[in-house]
Amino acid sequence: MGITHGSAGDLRKGSYIVIDGEPCVVLDVSKSKPGKHGAAKVRIEARGLFDGNRRSRIFPAGADVEIPIIDKRVGQVISVSGGIVQIMDMENYEDVFEVSVDDLDPEVAGRLEPGVEVEYWVALGKKKVIRTR
Repeated sequence: MGITHGSAGDLRKGSYIVIDGEPCVVLDVSKSKPGKHGAAKVRIEARGLFDGNRRSRIFPAGADVEIPIIDKRVGQVISVSGGIVQIMDMENYEDVFEVSVDDLDPEVAGRLEPGVEVEYWVALGKKKVIRTR
């Protein structure tokens, strides 16, 4: 999975963008009209998918921006011990990865036990458990 490209002027609330190497979800887009000597500008307010930090950037409306390709997958919890959760991918049954309970949403972490299916996202080489199924 990687990155595709798009125009800053085409971004909408809920779409995705890469800012500072972090995949982010767009929270707000505001556009300014072109001035006498310049092009229209787009102000993007976004939140990082993995770190939760808010980021704000201003781009020319025609600027080329990076858009992450997000792979939404299903996995099954194999074990929970010592603050580490092991998850197996349900599509190929070979990929097993570990996630720290501290990195999870507290509501999701409280429901994790062996056998529970989860939805996780993969973007730019990072994985995040989003919810239980």
